[in-house]
Amino acid sequence: MRLAVIPARGGSKRIPRKNIRPFGGQPMIAWSIRAALDSGCFDRVIVSTDDAEIAEVARQQGAEVPFMRPPELSDDHTGTIPVIAHATRWQAADGDAPSLVCCLYATAPFVRAADLQAGWTALRDSDAAYAFSVTSYAFPIQRAIRLTPEGRVAMFHPEHFNTRSQDLEEAFHDAGQFYWGRAEAWTAGLRIFAPHSRPVMLPRHRVQDIDTPEDWERAEWLFKAMQQA
Repeated sequence: MRLAVIPARGGSKRIPRKNIRPFGGQPMIAWSIRAALDSGCFDRVIVSTDDAEIAEVARQQGAEVPFMRPPELSDDHTGTIPVIAHATRWQAADGDAPSLVCCLYATAPFVRAADLQAGWTALRDSDAAYAFSVTSYAFPIQRAIRLTPEGRVAMFHPEHFNTRSQDLEEAFHDAGQFYWGRAEAWTAGLRIFAPHSRPVMLPRHRVQDIDTPEDWERAEWLFKAMQQA
């Protein structure tokens, strides 16, 4: 049994109600639900939330909300893995234990059904514990600078000041869209960023964290540009 879990807490601080705020003519969460349903990967698509309004919007968009997330998993400090582990255990107790569980973020309007299918295939055809979306950094991280308390700058890796960009190893980061995982990996609390995980590569132009108002504005620009392409 393959389960999609979309975590959507109600207490967003920096962008209030961001999980259901209108984006591209739909509640933000609708894009993730639609991608999950269109992918054909899942036997069940559920939303884990502590918020009645989010639950209602999720149901209207075609997802299930079979339980309300408990308060101890709904504060600002709870990470993703405990939330997905809770949903995984709930599904097992409901009588149909999942083998593969995909965490799909509610604020991932650029995720595509084909991306989810690629993640499923990557995990299914390997012995990995997880397969998750990643993308490349646009600039060599070895040449990053930091701001000093004195208002100056310093390199994190000054030994690479004279190294050509093309001679530096390419670096990648979490794309913040989805994380396929084996049920036992979630419930054991296994870390995602580790050698037991496989990458699912996404192009940079379809990756945007949405944590601040500036992020939201940039995501809207990207969305409009994609619609016109």
